[in-house]
Order: sequence, then structure tokens, then C-alpha cells
Amino acid sequence: MNEQPNVIPINIEDEMRTAYIDYSMSVIVSRALPDVRDGLKPVHRRVLYGMAELGLYHNKPYKKSARIVGEVLGKYHPHGDASVYDTMVRMAQEWSLRYPLVDGQGNFGSIDGDSPAAMRYTEARLKRIAEELLADINKDTVDFQPNFDDSLQEPTVLPAKIPNLLMNGASGIAVGMATNMAPHNLTELVHGILAYIDNPDITIEELMQHIPAPDFPTGGIIYGYKGVKSAYKTGKGRVVIRGRAEVEETKNGKQQIVVTEIPYMVNKASMIEKTAELINEKVIEGISDLRDESDRQGLRIVYELKQGAIPQVVLNNLYKHTQLQSSFSINNVALVKGRPVVLNLKDLIYHFVEHRHEVVVRRARYDLNEAEKRIHILKGYLVALDHLDEVIQLIRAAMDPDTAKQQLIERFALSEIQAKAILDMRLQRLTGLERNKIIEEHDRVAAQIKELKEILDNKSKRMDIIKEELREIQQKYGDERRTDIVHAAGDISIEDMIPDEAMVITVSHQGYIKRTPLAEYRTQSRGGVGAKGVSTKDDDFTEHLFIASNHNYLLIFTEFGKVYWLKVYQIPEGSKTSKGRAIQNLIQIEPDDKIRTILNVPSLDDEDYINNHYVIMCTEQGTIKKTSLEAYSRPRQTGINAINIVDGDRLLDVEITDGDAHIIIATREGQAIHFHESDVRPMGRTATGVRGISLAEGDVVVGMVCVSNEEEDLLVVSEKGYGKRSKVSDYRITRRGGKGVRTMNITGKTGKLVGIKAVSDEDEIMIINKSGITIRMRVSDIRVMGRATQGVRLIKLTKKDDISSIAKVDKDNEEGDTPKSFSQENTLQDSVE
Repeated sequence: MNEQPNVIPINIEDEMRTAYIDYSMSVIVSRALPDVRDGLKPVHRRVLYGMAELGLYHNKPYKKSARIVGEVLGKYHPHGDASVYDTMVRMAQEWSLRYPLVDGQGNFGSIDGDSPAAMRYTEARLKRIAEELLADINKDTVDFQPNFDDSLQEPTVLPAKIPNLLMNGASGIAVGMATNMAPHNLTELVHGILAYIDNPDITIEELMQHIPAPDFPTGGIIYGYKGVKSAYKTGKGRVVIRGRAEVEETKNGKQQIVVTEIPYMVNKASMIEKTAELINEKVIEGISDLRDESDRQGLRIVYELKQGAIPQVVLNNLYKHTQLQSSFSINNVALVKGRPVVLNLKDLIYHFVEHRHEVVVRRARYDLNEAEKRIHILKGYLVALDHLDEVIQLIRAAMDPDTAKQQLIERFALSEIQAKAILDMRLQRLTGLERNKIIEEHDRVAAQIKELKEILDNKSKRMDIIKEELREIQQKYGDERRTDIVHAAGDISIEDMIPDEAMVITVSHQGYIKRTPLAEYRTQSRGGVGAKGVSTKDDDFTEHLFIASNHNYLLIFTEFGKVYWLKVYQIPEGSKTSKGRAIQNLIQIEPDDKIRTILNVPSLDDEDYINNHYVIMCTEQGTIKKTSLEAYSRPRQTGINAINIVDGDRLLDVEITDGDAHIIIATREGQAIHFHESDVRPMGRTATGVRGISLAEGDVVVGMVCVSNEEEDLLVVSEKGYGKRSKVSDYRITRRGGKGVRTMNITGKTGKLVGIKAVSDEDEIMIINKSGITIRMRVSDIRVMGRATQGVRLIKLTKKDDISSIAKVDKDNEEGDTPKSFSQENTLQDSVE
């Protein structure tokens, strides 16, 4: 009977998962990622080893590339011939590798992206520096493994006297990961490795004094240092590279920009073609002609400028719009003991030194073993020479070589190896001169054995050998850096260069913003006529005014419920009378949206601060919402949704609290409600919120304040310039959602309520109206009155003028310190028109 084969049921999900993991690990280990020790992928290693096996050293004749590819394919790399040839070609291209490993003869492509000639036309051999990767490979310095058909042995790694991974970099895409490592200058690398060997506890910052930045084969300029620092410290970073350009003047007086170096990995022909398109499309202006004058002497691209064009402006546009400026994203992923690891600069040096140490140890053991074998034979020679006549007689009397060998062993206590060596000795070795040579060789080998044993017993000696070999490498192959380093403005902390002083920020109704030093505003007595503060158009007026430090973040909330981020120092500075700059030029606000509130936040990086503070939002229809500040701590250029605004409503006011504040909301008709912040539960960033105050028909909210205790005063201001202070404790605490109590006696003389502010005697306030008139006064000059009273006149207004907004000036601002707090009041357009 025929036996049925065993059928094993397998879960297809498990099988797919296992198969994909096996495939991905094969790609990672055997194809895409370099080994941290020699910096080579398997195909590169096989090409170099195959060329060495063919004897294609730098001082030997070239061989056809097809012969080399066939050797590698047939013995070590059973894949497509294109993969092997392309690998060899790239190792021969001077614009691809900082230190090419293959010496190519024939057409090996160009920086314009031209393909190399077919492998039957080109020839190649190893570069001298590549031989340093293979040095001592026959001294059991590295492990070997069977090739694909178990017929031969191939190295798992090369001995690598040179730090190839750092020197030439690497790139590759595996499954679920990739690597992109930058090349470096060999001289700088040697200095850095020597410094590490001398001090294994050296910091990355100290290493960067020796290895300042990558050094690309095409030269160029590294523009900005932050990406380099990040790459060296974390293994990941983005390095910006610019082409090298100079402005020259022709004989006829025209100016031209001449580019002699382009960024690494940029295709020159493609760059020129795309630049020409941008010139034709008027994206880049000021260029009358574009020529590629490159030849065998070097690269040269000429941008001829039009009459009157400013060279630096044109060059900046070329950097901005073309590949004359590009970025190299460093991702230092390499195989460490067969596992992919992200490595920083010190890690890479550590693994290279450890590999070299292992190579030196294994080489010393091999040399010691060979030296001990040799001295063993030499000792046999000396025994034979000391008893020369007896040995000759014994050999002559023996019947055959085996008998002679056995008699030598028995008579002189020799080993079989020694006896065989004596029998194999040529007669000329018996002369006196040859005898002296044997003695000298014995003494030399004995000294070598002693030295090798000392090396194996002393790690510092092994490290000295590594250092000495590195110095020799530097002397042979070291050269000058090709890529310059220019520290961009972004490398210098702008905040360190800008004094942290208080600024008055003004935003007009039509969206013009500026900052003015607080010192420009002088204090006046209550009832004064004020000073000219802002020059505005007839139909514009200052709608927002507040105080903030130069180093603070501004969270800009709009009536549509979006929030944007801006540093105070990023706002253009202007005088009291200047108009400012359109805020649309600073943030990407929607055309029909309006700024409602701007908050001052000291820092968005302090996790303790952002997790223990809340953003309280109030809308015109009385909705209130509370959200953790952490939800708004990740700046995005296009802004994010801060609150969900229902139809017919708009965001009015926003404040930051510590979670234990008293909240007062006031309406245009003079009503105010007072409740504790705990009455409002925290919600998500895009939630709508809950009812804060119930409004009478036609009434709207004009402001909200958050105070830390009930002993503070509440300042209210009406549109006709009246205002007063009342104790917060005069407003009884209720539950949110009520109608509130009277906060000001609204009459035709006072006009509607326009703003409220929490103040104390030490504070000062600034009031500004639609015509741009400002007045600064002490809060202590404003009398404390009952909450339902009319108040006193704060500023004299013309019949056609109205109050626009108010802001509080902290006492600390006089000394230029960061304001302790401030709150923004918004005048509703509907209430002032």
C-alpha cells in the first residue's frame, strides 16, 4: 500500500507572519544594511574579495569587468550580473564615494547620470586603499563561511584597517528600515579615533572637535550645524548642503554666478534642466543665460545675470528653488552582531575600534602560532648542525628516508616535523654562512615570539598597534577636507541675541500687528487726553492690545476656533505710530477668519507647566470650555482646531489657569456671572464646551476674566470711556449657566460694556480707542465702587469715538521683566459700530 504523506495543518496567519519575518531579516542581514565593522554590504564585500582572489591589486594589470563579475557571480553572489556590476561601478565613481575602492578604466558613468559602458568594454582593479580593507585576511583575522553551494569559503567581514563605514558612508533600503550614512574625511576620522582610544570616556562634543562634520566627495558647503549635531548625538539628522558659487564679472562688465561644486547625490544635468524650466516660468528672475561649461578640469555651471540683477538675491533664489541647495538625511543604521542598530558617532567609532582590536588579537595569535612552528624547525636545524657529522653518517647508513627519520627522532629527541625538515634540508644550508643565517633567524623568531606574547598579554600594546596603523593609513591616504562648514543663522539661538524685555503688542481690527517697547509709553494721570499711539486708516482701529515678553510664545486664537503659534520676537517691531504688518504674512490664517484672543505662554517645553495648566475658552453666546494646555503644545504652521464653534457663534476670549481659578463672564448689557473653575470639567481639544452664562435676548458676552482669589478687584470699562473697580467678592459665587448679576449701571451716557479686567492697586492699565489714541494710568487712581454703579470717566472721547480695548500693565514691566500675567480684552465689532 502506498502510504499517504503526512498533512500538517498550519494557520495561514502564522505562516504568513513567519515567512515575512524570515524574508525581512534576510533582506536586512544579507542585502541592504552594512556591517558596522567594515562598512560593507555582502555584495560589496564579495566584489572586493573576488577581485583580491583574482590578484587584481593596484600594481597589477587591469582585467575586464565581465571577468570580475563572472568570478563574483560564479563563486559568491548568485544573483543578477547587473547588481554586481552596478556595485563595482559605484565603488569606482569619484562623485559617489569619498575614497573610491575600485580603479576603473573606461566609461564608468558621469555626475550627469550617464550610464556606464557595458561590462565587456570596461576594466578594473582594486585601489590601493581598498587593499587596506583586505590586509591580513589570510591570517585568520576574520571568520569565514561557506558560499552558496558550500564549495568555497568566503569572509563574513573584512579585517578593515580603515574606518570604511564612516569614511565612505552607506545607503540602503531594507524592510521596515533604511540606512543613509554620510562620508567623512579620513584624516579627521583618524584624529577622532585616536582621541577615543586615548580617552574611551570622551564625549561626542569632544569627538566633534576632531570630526566636525561629514565631508562629501563633491565638496559643497554644509549650511547649518544643527543637523550635524543631531546626527552625531542621536544617529539621525538632516544636513543641508549648498553648491559652491562665486560671483564673477565678465570682460564686457556683466556679472555671472559660477558654480564649481554641487551638493552630494545631485544629478547635474537634471538640476540644470529644472533650473532652466524655473527661469522660463519666471519663478527665478534675473538670469539671462545658463550654460554648463564642465570639462575634464572640473565642474563649472554659469548663470549669466541680467543688467541690474542683484547677484545675492538671484543666488538665494537658486538655493531656494533648485537642487543647488539640497539636504542629506542621515540615518545611521548598521548591523551590530547581525542586528540593525541606530548608532551615534561614538558608537560607530567604538565598534570599529573593537573590531580592529579583535583583528589585532587574532593576527597576533596566528603570527605566534606560525612563529612557534618555525622556531621549532629552526631548533631542529641547530641540533643537526651541532651534530653535523653524526647526522650525515646516520642518514647515509639508513636504508630509506623513513628509517633515517625514525633514527633522527630517537637519537636526538627530535619531533617528526623537525626530523622531516632536516631530511628536506638542502646541502648548501650546511655551509658556515648558511649556519649563521639559521642562528640569526632563530634569534629573530624568538624575539618575535616574545613580542607577540607581550602583545597578547597587554591590551595597551594592542591599542598602540591600532593607533600606529591608523597613523600610517592617514599618512598614505589622508587629504584635505572638501566640504566647508557655514553656520547658518538658525545655529545661533535667536533668543540669546534678543533682550528679554516687555513689549506692547497691538493688533488692528483689519489684522495689522506690531510690537513696541513698553518704555515708549509714558504714564499719565486719570482724565488726560492721551498720546498718539497708532496710525491707522479711517476704517481701521486697534482691536487688541496687550503686554508680553520677547521670548514668550503667543497662542493666537481666532473666532472660528483655530489656534496658531508665534514667538513675540517674530513680530515686526514698530514705533507707537507705525501701522504694523499684516498678520496674514506671519501666520496662515484663513481669509475670512479674525483673531479674537492672543495668549502669552512662557514655554511649551516644560511638561510640568503644560500638564498642570488649562486653557479656558469663552464664546460670544456664553459657551465655556476647559482643555489642558498640553493639547496646544505642539506648534503647527497651519494651525489646529482649538474648539468646535457652532453656527452663529464665535470664539471671544481665552485665558490660561492653574485649575483653581474663579471665572467671571460679563455681557454687553452689564450682567456678570461668577463661578469656580471646578464647575467646568476638562474636555478634548475639538469639543464644543458647556453653558457658561444664560443670555437675555440680543445680549452677548464681551469678556471673561480668571482670578486666583476673590480679593482681587474687577475693573469694568464702557464704550464711552467710563469705568470702575469692584471687589470680586461682591459677585456672589453661583453655578455656571445662570444669568448673573449687575456689574455696571449701563446708561446712554456710559454706553455698553466693552471689557473687564482683574486688577490691583499696583497695576497700571492702558486704554486705546478706535482713532488710535492711547492713555496709560494707574489703577490706584480709579476708585473702588459698588458693582452696580455707573463708574467714573477714564478717558475723554470725542462724540464720534469709542473705546476699542484695554490691557493691564504689571508693575514688573517697568523693570523690563517678563510679565507675570496678562489677559486680552476684545471689543466686539457689533458693539462699537
